[in-house]
Amino acid sequence: MTAPVEPYDVVVVGGGQAGLAAAWHLRRQGMRFVVLEAAEQLGHTWDRRWESLRLFTPAEHDALPGRPFPAPTGTYPGKEAVAEYLRGYATAFDLPVELNARVTGLQRTDSGFRLSTAERTYTARQVIVATGPFQTPFVPPLAAGLDGSVIQLHSGEYRSPAALSDGAALVVGGGNSGFQIALELAGTRPVELSIGSTYPALPQRLLGRDLFWWLTRLGLMRVTADSRLGRRLQTRETLIGSSRRGLQRAGVRFRPRLVDAAGRTVRFADGTSREVGAVVWATGYRSDYTWIDVPGVVRDGRVVHARGVTEVPGLYFLGLSWQHTRGSALLGFVADDAAHVAAHLVRTAGATGALTPQP
Repeated sequence: MTAPVEPYDVVVVGGGQAGLAAAWHLRRQGMRFVVLEAAEQLGHTWDRRWESLRLFTPAEHDALPGRPFPAPTGTYPGKEAVAEYLRGYATAFDLPVELNARVTGLQRTDSGFRLSTAERTYTARQVIVATGPFQTPFVPPLAAGLDGSVIQLHSGEYRSPAALSDGAALVVGGGNSGFQIALELAGTRPVELSIGSTYPALPQRLLGRDLFWWLTRLGLMRVTADSRLGRRLQTRETLIGSSRRGLQRAGVRFRPRLVDAAGRTVRFADGTSREVGAVVWATGYRSDYTWIDVPGVVRDGRVVHARGVTEVPGLYFLGLSWQHTRGSALLGFVADDAAHVAAHLVRTAGATGALTPQP
């Protein structure tokens, strides 16, 4: 491992939508910074999603600061378009991104922070952690009881119906991913969808307008996490553009919560059971902050912050779910939080005189 470089003003951990939005502000402020991206190219997370995935926000609501999304108003970009947009965004603004740079350790030092990757060590006066709200696919422990002959995929690994063997499939998880994957699979085979909780559903379009046209104009995208309504909304997921009735029309059979699995048999909360040959676990993700070795930042697996500003001077987070509003983790709405974090960071750097003039 090489010796640390002269400290950057800022290191941004993560080159997704949040990290790039932060980088745009840092570039405008003339700060000396670098974005560390774990994958081999930007947009990797989008490239890996299932082939038919499309955003439920129309193109006019999918832009990062300074660059509109290159798609007609009212259209819903696919995953490839999003990945290309992120790559083009970094190129257009000449953002300094280092790929294959997964950060495995973050420690506080007397002069700021030290960040470790497999290849080198970075030092920075301030750090923005922009790794997204969830990093690790979650599969319930009971999945281990299934026989090796049963094909099991997490939704993050699912690409298309061709990924599964012929025959019926079970999808587990009642969120947007579970509903969308179940609907796609229903066009090729019998499908059952096991859900443990019922979420409210909103149509993609209402009275001739896209849902997000209404949400923005009614101010619902700016409802804050600490408001009474915000506290209620963030406790449960909302289905967008999917509904139980729509899936039933497509032939999907609904099952209650999955409670046990053994061999090729699964059992549900109502006591019924069935044999399975293929299971897609649309059971979400969990946070992983084990690489952050800074006391007081993560408590009980949750980041302690006030709109991305932690109690540790110089350490910030961006892109968390409900970091400030409903849109904090969404592509076209993370810009507000990015501006807030960047402004706080610049004020802190200015107050301490910790800015490195750009050549």
